[in-house]
Amino acid sequence: MTPRKQSSHMAQQATKQKGGFGETIRTVFYAVVIALFIRTFAYEPFSIPSGSMIPTLLVGDYLFVSKFSYGYSRYSLPFSPPLFEGRVFNGEPERGDVVVFKLPSDGATDYIKRVVGLPGDRVQMLNGILHINGDAVEREEVGQLGVSGQSVSVVRETLPDGSTHIIHERGHTGFYDNTQVFNVPEGHYFMMGDNRDASQDSRSSRVGYIPHDHLIGQAQFLFFSHDGSARMWEFWLWPQSIRYGRIFDGIG
Repeated sequence: MTPRKQSSHMAQQATKQKGGFGETIRTVFYAVVIALFIRTFAYEPFSIPSGSMIPTLLVGDYLFVSKFSYGYSRYSLPFSPPLFEGRVFNGEPERGDVVVFKLPSDGATDYIKRVVGLPGDRVQMLNGILHINGDAVEREEVGQLGVSGQSVSVVRETLPDGSTHIIHERGHTGFYDNTQVFNVPEGHYFMMGDNRDASQDSRSSRVGYIPHDHLIGQAQFLFFSHDGSARMWEFWLWPQSIRYGRIFDGIG
């Protein structure tokens, strides 16, 4: 190869390398933009750090939340910027939906609970039984579990609209088993955890009624779950810690 041809060949190689690097940068940029768009407007991933929604959700579950189910508010967006008030493309949650929302007391902490009270409802706990608008919800005990030396009742609860779910109870004399009547204001919702005696929810003054614009979205399905038995560095134990039967389960 003559010096001139060699120089031309090297220039072409440099151009290709530069073009390849630029193409990689563009691909990564487009991928990030698409991922941010999906996370902001379609589905956002969340993980479950506590047992307040047992048995529906377990510690170590990872789930996708539908952002478009109820429309969008400032709290639907990353960092909750005060760009607008209220919701756009507004949608109303139904009783029984499992919902992620921002805690009203700080506007930053993510909570996940079940909607049991709609605007205008009267909600009360009497001897551990949920009452809505003066009527006890339909209940059926389906089993007993032993958890940490305690007997836990497994109960199928049916809400007034006919939706059913399983709850866990440890008795009927807990702090939140007998409450005042909660009158749910317009534009707000009453939330409760399925692990009834181990859930800080709308029965607590720290949580209270949840404004409509604090809703982030509806929990839709699990995409991963592990039981926490394997530490991060114990990669050889990872396969044993995965709850394969929960992956892609719907949430209801």
